[in-house]
Amino acid sequence: MTTLFARIRIVVVAIAVLVVAAIATPASAQQQVNPTASAVQEEQLLQQLQRVQGRISIPDDKAAVLIQPAGQAWRHFHEVTLRWIGGIAILGMFGLLAVFLVVRGRIRLASGFSGRTIMRFNTFERFVHWMTAACFIVLGITGLNITFGKTLLLPLIGLEAFAAFSQWGKYAHNYLSFPFTLGVLFIFLIWLKDNIPDKVDVEWLKAGGGLVGSAHPPARRFNAGQKVIYWVVVFGGTAVAVSGYFLMFPFYETGIRGMQTSEVVHGVVAMLFVAAMLAHIYIGTVGMEGAFDAMGTGEVDHNWAKEHHSLWVEEEAAKGGVSTPPANAKTAPAA
Repeated sequence: MTTLFARIRIVVVAIAVLVVAAIATPASAQQQVNPTASAVQEEQLLQQLQRVQGRISIPDDKAAVLIQPAGQAWRHFHEVTLRWIGGIAILGMFGLLAVFLVVRGRIRLASGFSGRTIMRFNTFERFVHWMTAACFIVLGITGLNITFGKTLLLPLIGLEAFAAFSQWGKYAHNYLSFPFTLGVLFIFLIWLKDNIPDKVDVEWLKAGGGLVGSAHPPARRFNAGQKVIYWVVVFGGTAVAVSGYFLMFPFYETGIRGMQTSEVVHGVVAMLFVAAMLAHIYIGTVGMEGAFDAMGTGEVDHNWAKEHHSLWVEEEAAKGGVSTPPANAKTAPAA
């Protein structure tokens, strides 16, 4: 009997030792790296811990998080992936426009200028356009500086000039976001009825929109290409505005993950937005003869309107919106 009790006691002790060892093993593994050690490496911390977090005395728990894995992925996106997206989109658009200019050339007014004009955009419409466009240009330049400035601009102008430019660029970027957002809202409201897609747009696209070949398919006040730009401005402008305000007012409505998502959305949409607007600027200036007058003076030549927006000209003529030619008008010969 004594021998039996001795054996039972040995078994119980062995089991207890195994249990203690099993409990102590994870704790000892977690203590392989001392986060407070002076020689600790960042990679060691990230390998051993899901996040580096301390203790704080304020109610905001997320302020205690120093490093977290999602932050590493976000940093890689901001410093590597976003630069590739922006470089491919913007430089790619420049390349396409250069090829288009060489191959297609400037889209000339085939029938010449008639001397008669049609009011295309009134004063308020032009004001909204130029206000939004001016804000967009500043926002685009200052935003691109955030992504590419340290690599491209800093070596050219030096540290002090770059720091001053970036600081004032930040102020401009933040404050001009408000009139830009207001402009996007006005653009949506004043031109919505003219930018609803219809079957005329399908035919315009099938015919190449006058960009391919010499034919000019019928179009209303805005053709299919302009409608695409309109919706890019509406949706793209809304996306960059909303995500930008999340970044300007951090943690009011979202946590760390939401902030990182907002930065990704803001960066990607902004890069694609800039690329799309380059095409819009090209067509409105260098790419098409007579197009700039629409937002310059607000009036376009009758022949230009007839070639590019024939259905709209018919509607304006029925309302008496076509002016009579001045006495000294010089009409170019028909091509």
